[in-house]
Amino acid sequence: MNYQETLDWLFNQLPMYQKDGAKAYKKDLSNTLLLMDYLGDPEQHIKAIHVAGTNGKGSTSHMLASVLQEQGYQVGLYTSPHLIDFRERIKINGKEIAEEYIVDFVAKHKSFFEQNALSFFEMTVGLSFEYFKDSKVDYVVLETGLGGRLDSTNVVTPLVSVITNIGLDHTQFLGTTLPAIAAEKGGIIKQTRPVVIGEYHEETFHVFQEIANHKNAPLYKAFDLEAVIYECELKGVYQKHNLKTVIQTINVLKTLGVNIADKSIEMGLSKVIQNTGLLGRYQVVQEFPKLICDTGHNKEGISLVISQLLEEEFETLHIVFGVVDDKDLSGVLPLLPKEAIYYFTKPSIARGLSEEKLKAFAQEYQLTGESYTTVEQAVERVLLNANPNDLIYVGGSTFVVADYLSSINNKS
Repeated sequence: MNYQETLDWLFNQLPMYQKDGAKAYKKDLSNTLLLMDYLGDPEQHIKAIHVAGTNGKGSTSHMLASVLQEQGYQVGLYTSPHLIDFRERIKINGKEIAEEYIVDFVAKHKSFFEQNALSFFEMTVGLSFEYFKDSKVDYVVLETGLGGRLDSTNVVTPLVSVITNIGLDHTQFLGTTLPAIAAEKGGIIKQTRPVVIGEYHEETFHVFQEIANHKNAPLYKAFDLEAVIYECELKGVYQKHNLKTVIQTINVLKTLGVNIADKSIEMGLSKVIQNTGLLGRYQVVQEFPKLICDTGHNKEGISLVISQLLEEEFETLHIVFGVVDDKDLSGVLPLLPKEAIYYFTKPSIARGLSEEKLKAFAQEYQLTGESYTTVEQAVERVLLNANPNDLIYVGGSTFVVADYLSSINNKS
C-alpha cells in the first residue's frame, strides 16, 4: 500500500472515536498492553511528560515541547486529533513523522492488527512509541486522547504527570459528575511520580489529592504560582492557566535533573507555533475582516473563547458554528451571543450534527442565521457578507476548524 492507501486502511477499516464515537471506546488497556509486548515494549524506552485534562492539554503539550526543544533536546510530541494531516499527531522537534515510516510500520504489523482487532487509536499510539524509540528522542510530550485511566497512552511510566483542568465533556464515557471525570483523568498519576494540577476546582482537587496520596506521588499546584513573567505566543485568554501549568511542570522537571535555562523558557514560549506547528488556538487567519478560529468545543472552552471575542473591536460579529451529535447543546448554546449572525454547518465526519438540526436547536435560544452543508460553503458565504471592520469566528467543534483549515490549505 502507498501512503494514501495506508491512511484509508487506518481510517476506514478500524473503529475510531473521531469517526465512530462510543463504539470505538475501549474499556481496558489489554489491547494496548498486548501491542506493547508484541513491539518489544517501546514505552519503556521513552522519557515522557504525560498530559491529560478536559481543556488545554494540547496547548500545554505544545508549549512544553517548544521549551524543551529550545534547550536543545530532541523532543517527541504526540497529540490528537489532527486538523489537516494525520502526521500532525506525531512529531519530533516540530517535524512530522515521514510518510514512509507510517507505510512501513503498518505493512509490517498489519496482520497482527487485524488478528487482534486493534483500534485506530491503539495502532497510532503503538506507531508513535515505536517511532520515538527508533529516533532515540530525549523526551516525549504525550497528550492523552480521551480520559486518562483507560487511555491507550496510559501504559507509560512518565517523569511527571500533568492534569490541566476538569470539565463536563465526554460524559458518556468518563462519568456525569466532575469528581467522576477527575478520577478518570487522575488515572495517569503513577506510583511515586510527581503530578502537576493546573487549575483548582473544589469538586475535583480532593480526588487528585487522594489518588496522589495513595500512590505516594508528590503533588504540585500550578494554580498557586504567582503571576508568570513570561510572554507566550498563544494569545487566547485561557492560555494564562496553561502557562502556569507549563511553568510548574518545568519547575518539577528541573528537580528531576532536566536542564532547562530561563532563556529556553522565554524563547520556547515565544515561538510555540514556529517550533511545533500548533494550529487552531485562537488563531487569527486573516484581517479585514478579522477571522479567528479556535478548537474550543465544550462549555468551558467555548465560554472562554466567546468572552475574548466580545473584547475584540468590531461592527458585526459573524459566527460559523458546527458541532458533533453527542454535544450537550443545552450547555453550549446559551453561551453564544444573540446579536451575532450565524452560519450553521456540519463538520465532515459521520458524527457531525446536521446543519438543519443545529439551526433548529439554536432558534430555541434566539440564535438566528442560515444553514450550510459544508464548512467551506459557510465560510465562503460569511466572507461575502462581512464588511472589513466585522469579526468572524469559526468554531464549535475541533472538526469544524479542521475542515476550515483543510479547505484553505487545499486552496493554497
